[in-house]
Amino acid sequence: MKFNQTLVQAGGRSNSRAPVSILVPTLNEEKNLPTCLASCIWAEQVVVLDSFSGDRTEEIARSHGAEFVQHQFENYSAQKNWALDNVRWRNPWIFVLDADERFTPELIEEIRRVVAAPEASDGYYVNRRFIFLGKWIKHCGWYPNWNLRLFKRGRARYDGRVVHEHMVVDGSVAYLEHDIVHEDLKGLQAFLERHNRYSSLEAATRLNPQRDRPTLAQLRHPIYLKRFLRQWVWPHLPAKPAVVFAYMYGLRGGFLDGWAGAVFSLLQAQQELHVQLKMAELRSVQGRK
Repeated sequence: MKFNQTLVQAGGRSNSRAPVSILVPTLNEEKNLPTCLASCIWAEQVVVLDSFSGDRTEEIARSHGAEFVQHQFENYSAQKNWALDNVRWRNPWIFVLDADERFTPELIEEIRRVVAAPEASDGYYVNRRFIFLGKWIKHCGWYPNWNLRLFKRGRARYDGRVVHEHMVVDGSVAYLEHDIVHEDLKGLQAFLERHNRYSSLEAATRLNPQRDRPTLAQLRHPIYLKRFLRQWVWPHLPAKPAVVFAYMYGLRGGFLDGWAGAVFSLLQAQQELHVQLKMAELRSVQGRK
């Protein structure tokens, strides 16, 4: 693939690899992993944290020179925190990259500069460019999509949520200019299966919510504001699936993303419907006990 070749060339511009360790959590990622790991060759250490895959994930990881570690999956926060505590990290910086994501050449060069700077922050948010049905979803409220992924070792942990987990940094944070690319090469079936799994976790989480009380200063930050709306405002809105579609497709301009934007908005609304149905089912089961 031409894009992959460009990544490899970009990652190999320097004779030395950057003092960064990359953590890649996996479960049956044989289709995504080659592209992901090809974009990681610029880093000194790459660790694949596997949840006992049944496909060629281990073979692919080792063939790309990655360290391969397995741990029984509990939830998304616990899995990554286990790696932060137990992997023998060799570098002062860690980047968490999902198997269906890849670095761009511009981001690689930016990270090289950041980790070499004496005035670097303790953690960095990176913007995620989401590819769906072959198209970059620039609207729908999904871009910009900030995630804290790069941080100094020992200065960050995940917040304990079983789904929609967040990284908490003990120190200063900043933002990287360039994006990572998110594109699941396993196709639409994998997307739907993941959404079914997420809706089950989300339903259970909403029935036993973990609510943060952000300060007024934090509410000025878009990430904390989004979290506040999800935790404190969203549960009280009626007709949530319709609200999701209207918000994504209309208010946030999903129609500008064409057919992919329409399908994406509909599927997100459908996921919200599944969450509501699963919550009702859980309440019914709990009421019979």
